[in-house]
Amino acid sequence: MHTILRHGYMYQYKGEDVFVIDGHVHMWDATEENIKHKGGEQFIQCFHDYHTGFTPDDRQRDMEEYRKFTPEDVKEDLFNNHVDVGVYQPTHLRDFYKEGFNTVDDLGQTLYQDHPDRFVLNGRWDPRDGEEGLKELERQKEEYDIMGAKVYTAEWKGDSKGWRLDSDDAFEFLEKCADLGVKNIHPHKGPTIRPLNKDAFDVGDVDEAASSFPELNFIVEHVGLPRLDDFCWIATQEPNVYGGIAVAAPMALGRPKRFSEIMAELLFWLGEDRLTFGSDYGIWDPDWLIEAVMETELSDEQVEEYGVEFDLEAKKKLMGENIAELYDIDIEERKKQLSTDAISQEFGLGDTYDAAAPADD
Repeated sequence: MHTILRHGYMYQYKGEDVFVIDGHVHMWDATEENIKHKGGEQFIQCFHDYHTGFTPDDRQRDMEEYRKFTPEDVKEDLFNNHVDVGVYQPTHLRDFYKEGFNTVDDLGQTLYQDHPDRFVLNGRWDPRDGEEGLKELERQKEEYDIMGAKVYTAEWKGDSKGWRLDSDDAFEFLEKCADLGVKNIHPHKGPTIRPLNKDAFDVGDVDEAASSFPELNFIVEHVGLPRLDDFCWIATQEPNVYGGIAVAAPMALGRPKRFSEIMAELLFWLGEDRLTFGSDYGIWDPDWLIEAVMETELSDEQVEEYGVEFDLEAKKKLMGENIAELYDIDIEERKKQLSTDAISQEFGLGDTYDAAAPADD
């Protein structure tokens, strides 16, 4: 197998620079002191089950260290492990956690202040918050100039155990996003997490929302799994629907045949320009995921059946180029900025983002 190595500068594969934007990262607090509802404990235990189910044995974290990720953890785990820029996806879950699980301000008032070139900080909204929620969305835009928002349709709020992206209330927030220039909407549409309801993550509500707001982009996180077919049929009709492969990515190592099938379907229906990589950090660490995805090849039978290739060009788009376009990131300019930033200095990455040496075989 081809060996992928970190050389102290940007990631390389077979002698090619690969600028990595991890499109799905978190920094959460699920310590016992922060849990206020039994759902909070069930939620983090379910995350840990996903972690141990796919993570290589020698990379697994025990439950106690898994409960909380600090700014120092995030810097080390992302930027010293193949990632150049991380897209932060907040999930508040305030009915479960006293101070929230993974809030906008958790990153915004820490790492983002010190290292804005290393992060895309997304906002968050919930239509059940009404006028206060609209004002909060305005605050996030004013304070952080957000260009995107994570939405979590299965989050509990009081007696409500979910909401729909195609509801009138949600449309009011989507209109506000369009007005504010928050153009990238990231709905979680993937596997359920205890104790949330599986049906509240159904991908069907993306269809009308995407049709009604062609000026917005809908980056469907987890590509609708386990409803991949439903997602693909929607996405092929809606050119503003993208697929984020967080949750699918670990299958590249744990279930490689299934992962290649998923990628073949996505490439057939959406093409290579509408797919984004995400590690779902800290459920999983990005380095081994990136390596496994980059090593993935479609079989000859899949290439013939689907008429697609998962070649280096497609992989580079998946790993960073597509989401860079969504967030107006000039990769060559960003490489220059990162070459001398504090994180490059801290981890000895140096000023060689634009002067990488050939990768080893």
